[in-house]
Amino acid sequence: MKNKFLIATFFGILLLFSVNVKAANFTDNQTVDKNKTWTVRFTGEIVYDDLTKEGITVTDSKGNIVKVGLQLGQDNKAVIATAPQGGYIPGESYILKVGTKVHSNKGKLLKSETNLHFDIKSDEAKTLNSKFETKIKSGNLSVDYTIDQALSDIDKFGLNTLNIPVAIKIDNLTSSDMTVDEPSKEKAISLIKELSGRNINIILEPYPWINGGDSSETEWTPDNMNTFFSNWKTNVLKPLIDDIGNPYDVQALYVGSNFEKIEAEEKDWCSTIDYVKTYYKGLVTYRTNWWAKASWDPTSKTHYESKLNNKLFSKLDFISIAAYFELTNNPTNTVENLVSAIEKSQISVEGLIRNQNIKDEIKEFNNTWEKPIFFGELGFPKISGAATHPWDPYQNNTINNVEQANCFEAYRREFENEPWLLGFSIFAIGENSNEKGKEKRYYPSEESMQVIKNWYSK
Repeated sequence: MKNKFLIATFFGILLLFSVNVKAANFTDNQTVDKNKTWTVRFTGEIVYDDLTKEGITVTDSKGNIVKVGLQLGQDNKAVIATAPQGGYIPGESYILKVGTKVHSNKGKLLKSETNLHFDIKSDEAKTLNSKFETKIKSGNLSVDYTIDQALSDIDKFGLNTLNIPVAIKIDNLTSSDMTVDEPSKEKAISLIKELSGRNINIILEPYPWINGGDSSETEWTPDNMNTFFSNWKTNVLKPLIDDIGNPYDVQALYVGSNFEKIEAEEKDWCSTIDYVKTYYKGLVTYRTNWWAKASWDPTSKTHYESKLNNKLFSKLDFISIAAYFELTNNPTNTVENLVSAIEKSQISVEGLIRNQNIKDEIKEFNNTWEKPIFFGELGFPKISGAATHPWDPYQNNTINNVEQANCFEAYRREFENEPWLLGFSIFAIGENSNEKGKEKRYYPSEESMQVIKNWYSK
């Protein structure tokens, strides 16, 4: 960028009132410390009145004017702009604007506005596993969570991270339009404020709330994909970034979760992730849904390979998986049975054993894209048969706390020491009251709680 009124040096920017001075390049788009002080220097003395003060402003990524400190330099040829109280927001973007209201003591005005863009360094201490040195031990909050229960569950399960949903209202399974549920957004903000100072990482998730919560996002098939992606970016992701992600230094953001019918739109997802990374300074992930695969089923093999080779995963900071894999047909299992089933699924379909090596297939995502793997949803209903259809909490009414705990323990034994696994997030916590007259069956039992607390406890 060039402007014949501006020269930038290491200590700030120099503005020239004379139109005959040769223009020089300056360093735009800098990344600076949150307490950065800018020195705006002029070739002549300026009149430091309200008009000049109005001409020097800093705005954030939403266009809001930031209350910075302004003072006149000792030689009357500079204005010093100090950081706002508490500093700029880590990861946020700003523009220092020097406008035409600035005037010299000889009556000369700047003929055009000059803008200097700058970003604030992320606070490394608050960046979710910035070097992936600490495993994520998280919990997915149910949409109807209460803040008190969420805070209690962090301690109860020994968590270091919380997956906070914001409900996205969608009329039906063919809708291409959607809106952020404002009460859900405000509750998320309130919880994040409560977490301040507790050293808890946050993963923010736009949670599709389809048909009042009666329909699953895995079946969402928008009637117009172009409209869907446009609205998802501008009506959902950008507002969450602007209103929550950046202002509250949220460590990670889901661009989507379990979109089985939409995930294949590879080009649009790659574009969406690029769009998000333009504005959001935290980590970006996407959660793919579990899959079934058997050597005797060519359709399942094709589905797995299409999922594995989707280039959207190349754009992510880490790959998330909803791990509702089917393990055995047995209503009850020992931990050892379940460990074996993770490496050789014993689910029988019309008399044929699937023999799916779930662990190897998960690791293949890491091998293919060289990205850490995260169990973004790891949940089992506390019923007999929990390992048969983990995705169905109401397949029967035989409550079995131990079977749920055995499923968690099997995953712990299989994956805890794998260096490519970033961690896990248990589904679901934050509310344990009855749901439509039924107990919330994914909320971990007391037996499961002990397993979860032991995971990464060393």
